Amino acid sequence: MRHPTPRRTALALFGAALAAAPFLRPPHATAAVRAIGLDDPAKKEIAMRLVSSAENSSLDWKAHYQYIEDIRDGRGYTAGIIGFCSGTGDMLDLVELYTDREPGNALARYLPALRRVDGSDSHDGLDPGFPGDWRRTARDAAFRRAQDDERDRVYFGPAVRQGKADGLRVLGQFAYYDAIVMHGDGNDPLSFRNIRKRALRTAETPASGGDEVTYLDAFLDARVWAMRQEEAHSDTSRVDTAQRVFLRKRNLDLDPPLDWKVYGDSYHIG
Repeated sequence: MRHPTPRRTALALFGAALAAAPFLRPPHATAAVRAIGLDDPAKKEIAMRLVSSAENSSLDWKAHYQYIEDIRDGRGYTAGIIGFCSGTGDMLDLVELYTDREPGNALARYLPALRRVDGSDSHDGLDPGFPGDWRRTARDAAFRRAQDDERDRVYFGPAVRQGKADGLRVLGQFAYYDAIVMHGDGNDPLSFRNIRKRALRTAETPASGGDEVTYLDAFLDARVWAMRQEEAHSDTSRVDTAQRVFLRKRNLDLDPPLDWKVYGDSYHIG
């Protein structure tokens, strides 16, 4: 079962702007950054599996390149490993990237329709063929690489860079990544950027001299607040019975074994 897909606001702007110029680094950031981050290959694999447990009710995140469905959340089609949406611009960016690399692919003919439906839940110009073509195209290794690259450009890379700038270890970087996956970024009060600002009202980042556990508690409080503002995201178990569990155990580097629950389902990484 696919659970409610992430919210993304001003996604294209966020991906381009933050990739080029992340938030200003606090004065203590360089010293606080750890050698091992979420971008370590083993830690990144854990991150992918943790997000997949919430997004796909499965640890097998690689099985979802071909996923596509309209889950009736106002964002049109949701598809792929990170929930690219036809109504939020990131699916359009993905198909444009893939078409730049592989001209004449089966999804290229839908680009005019994807541009028209951006910002809406419309399927105009996409039905009936788009879902089937997406699934078939997902067999192409080049399309899977494009999904990986867009995930990293828009979500994973910016989250890790900001986490490191804030002096956070692996768990904190993951908390940022999971928040960006669900909420996107921009001027929306429920965006990652504003969730972080809300946390900074009550706690300092480690890079600014704050305690890491105290700051992460404040960030997760702000994240839960943001989730509860939308009915589709009101189940906060991906924070309460997952990230908070790791934080309570002071497992700031997400070292296995890891045990957690999302939507009542139990998961384990040994």
